[in-house]
Amino acid sequence: MPATSRPEDVTDGPVDHGHTVLAIPVPELDAFVRERTAHYDADYLAADPTFGQAHVTVLGPWVRSPTPADLAAVAQIASVARPFAYRLARLGTFPNGIIHLLPEPAGPFRTLTEAVVECFPSHPAYGGQFPDVTPHVTLDAAGAGLDEQAVEEMLGDLIPVSCRAELLQLQWWQAGHCHVQASWHLGETSGGMA
Repeated sequence: MPATSRPEDVTDGPVDHGHTVLAIPVPELDAFVRERTAHYDADYLAADPTFGQAHVTVLGPWVRSPTPADLAAVAQIASVARPFAYRLARLGTFPNGIIHLLPEPAGPFRTLTEAVVECFPSHPAYGGQFPDVTPHVTLDAAGAGLDEQAVEEMLGDLIPVSCRAELLQLQWWQAGHCHVQASWHLGETSGGMA
């Protein structure tokens, strides 16, 4: 250990400094996603009852400390978007092993993402890691004995499910501190800090 280090500076792994996510909550699957999150890392379970544990990400990570002007810009985007119906029935697995549900239609989610990225071009979806962003609800991660079929069996009669996107949340994701920072109803001019 270097002479300038203090014991409290040393950690066993990466430190989670947290990040923001703009997301559409999916309350119909919240209990399932909460259970799977608890299975992997309960530190990421939000105590905030309004937090959409199950969600479709619109943009993340987003501005770490949004200004009132940033929030007003998102409020404007949300106000011109209309609530929309979608269905969750089809599972998929990304190359990194993330098992997810694909909303149909995906177009309205893509439109929201494009609008936010256009307004905040220095914040590409997923930090620019993926050339094509696929709207999805994360469910689990593939591993020994766990694949799409196993997750589909765990979901049981939860799917297919018809949903309605009505709310856009600004979520803070950090171990032990997940919560909603702001929310906006789609198609309404009011909303903001939660």
